[in-house]
Amino acid sequence: MTLTRKISLVTTLLYLLISTASPARTQTVRERGVDEGKMKVFVDDLLAKMTLEEKLGQLNQHRWSWGENGDSIRQIYQKNVRDGQAGSFLGLQGVAYSAEIQRIAVEESRLGIPLLLAQDVIHGWRTTFPTPLGEASSWDPALAEKTARVAAVEASAQGLHWTFAPMVDVARDPRWGRIVEGAGEDPYLGGLLAAARVRGFQGTDLSQPNTILACAKHFAAYGGAEAGRDYNIVDISPRTLFEIYLPPFHRAVEAGVATVMGAFNEVNGVPMHANGYLINEVLRNGWGFRGLVVSDYTAIMELQRHGVAATPAEAGILGLTSGVDVDMVSEIYHLELPQMVREGRLSGAVVDQAARRVLEAKYRLGLFEDPFRYHNAEREKTLILHPDHLQIALEAATKSIVLLKNDHGILPLPPAPGSLAVIGALAADQDAPLGPWRGQGMAEDVVSVLSGIREKLPQSTSVYYQPGYTLPEFAGEGLMEAALQAVDQAEAVILVVGETARMSGEASNRTDIGLPGDQLALAKAVLGRGKPTVVVLMNGRPLAIPWLAENAPAILETWFLGVRMGPAVAKVLFGEENPGGKLPVTFPRVTGQIPIYYNHRSTGRPPREDDFFSSKYLDAHWTPQFPFGFGLSYTTFAYDGLAVDRESIGVGEKMAVRFQVRNTGTRKGDEVVQCYLQDNVGSVTRPVRQLVAFERITLQPGEAKTMNFTIYPEQMSFYNSGMQKTIEPGQFTVFVGGSSTAELSAGFEVVAN
Repeated sequence: MTLTRKISLVTTLLYLLISTASPARTQTVRERGVDEGKMKVFVDDLLAKMTLEEKLGQLNQHRWSWGENGDSIRQIYQKNVRDGQAGSFLGLQGVAYSAEIQRIAVEESRLGIPLLLAQDVIHGWRTTFPTPLGEASSWDPALAEKTARVAAVEASAQGLHWTFAPMVDVARDPRWGRIVEGAGEDPYLGGLLAAARVRGFQGTDLSQPNTILACAKHFAAYGGAEAGRDYNIVDISPRTLFEIYLPPFHRAVEAGVATVMGAFNEVNGVPMHANGYLINEVLRNGWGFRGLVVSDYTAIMELQRHGVAATPAEAGILGLTSGVDVDMVSEIYHLELPQMVREGRLSGAVVDQAARRVLEAKYRLGLFEDPFRYHNAEREKTLILHPDHLQIALEAATKSIVLLKNDHGILPLPPAPGSLAVIGALAADQDAPLGPWRGQGMAEDVVSVLSGIREKLPQSTSVYYQPGYTLPEFAGEGLMEAALQAVDQAEAVILVVGETARMSGEASNRTDIGLPGDQLALAKAVLGRGKPTVVVLMNGRPLAIPWLAENAPAILETWFLGVRMGPAVAKVLFGEENPGGKLPVTFPRVTGQIPIYYNHRSTGRPPREDDFFSSKYLDAHWTPQFPFGFGLSYTTFAYDGLAVDRESIGVGEKMAVRFQVRNTGTRKGDEVVQCYLQDNVGSVTRPVRQLVAFERITLQPGEAKTMNFTIYPEQMSFYNSGMQKTIEPGQFTVFVGGSSTAELSAGFEVVAN
């Protein structure tokens, strides 16, 4: 058995049956206006003219050098372009620069093949939106599609063709810094948001110059990194891999994603860049993915560090034969593999297939027809930070705020208080709202929380601001006394605490996800003054905040909301907008509870207060601080009348669910209506419940809406003990409500046909 096939044999059973998308299959990228026959003829003709070195050159991606000492490197890269030894670039943007390198490719190389220019456009380009985890709190796929569309418009206006987004990794461990880049812990919510972002980036026709290639990353199970350490191993069961970590990627493929990126990690002993089973058999043959697979940064070279390749050449052979088409930065493919083909150690057909995928991506973008369609200086001048884009940024930021606590209705604050203290250096910081991976986002574009508050309040309100701690150290020595003096002068207090942007993202892992530095001490001192106090959290991961959850009267989770963070937070604080976001990830009470997630499987000794020998802790409660799907509002909602369409259905039939939601409060508000399913008895242990449907709705005071959800056969299926996808006859329970702890329930039975 070859290395690329060394994975538990049980996972190879019936992978072709994997299906995680809804029954209404969305269009794939190859169905969007491209004449497949013409493209094949064109690419066949081009491949026939290419030398081996030129084919491998198409698989080589350089990292553009912007440094002061980068002239010599740039000259080498330009020579490689002239020699047909580069197919794409990472990090080269701006019309002036991108047009020149493209000109060299099409006018000075032998075959004139245009380049692909790529960059990480994660949550906006210059107009920065909430980080993906924050935006997931909106539970609004249409909004995610809209923000991705804006990002594509701005990035393409600066010459980019390709983004390394969306990140669709499921993450159950908030110690992991890159949880901020994904949609949280649930594969269903994550899959819908992944598909929405793919549609936003790629539009309906990739040949239009305001679209960019999307890239689902990181394939696969990167979010399962052991101990929450980035780049670490992933050791999970085949069932968890196929039921939790792979479904969002399948959704992205069915939405037509053009490219996929390999993950740094290994899965059960096999590095992903050498995992021919998952890439070639599952992704390509099982799911029908026809796009290109790109490595992560230097990941082909890192196969040597993993210990599965002894030399760069071996790493290159392993990566390419495992299905990784493009080598990002390592330069192994174009330097090492020509000789390997000539020695017969690497098939030329494998090279041809990878080169074909790169050329097809360029063809779909229309680059062979017009290589300079993405290099329009007027578009670059007029579309960056367009007012319409900023308005969408405000909408996204506002919808992503989650109200975690609001004792005694302290929020919203009066629109014109006599005085207000704003405490916390993050309140005035213009960098943190951009979050990590901020594209071309600039702090000068950001409206801070403090500025947003000042702009919202009348001049008659006295606003006393004190940082209370330093950034990035979060040290409060010498600053707390001034902060407390400001608190004493004010009628109410807004305390802004959390993380800097650099504390989240790649390689930014934490062993303790509590408030860093002296922030908790500051919070205790401020709340000790007895003033009405609202805590505003600014962070890129769930935080363990047991003291605040117990003692602060009001808590807003605002994440990193992008360039319009200040106005969005102010709108919610003073009641112009009613918060409607819900958590896409569980908040633990303490770091020691990690991993904690709502869709855990049953255990033989579930936790019980009256049973010592049950699954719980001696020093903390087993339940989360705030559960998945949770979020309050300035109004209230009631659920009733839950009914299923039939008491029983046959295997393979769908079930209709109907119920009513009513706004029982005095304000208009948004509610994210959620539907969960429990398989009561299975041949293997099943999740205690799993999300199967949701919708964000707006209701006026007293207004009611009848909700109709459909549970599809796929959502009743699972992998049995033989790793066969099946639906077993038996009892199911449906739960509906405003979070994963919803109690309104109804049952139905699936019977054998």
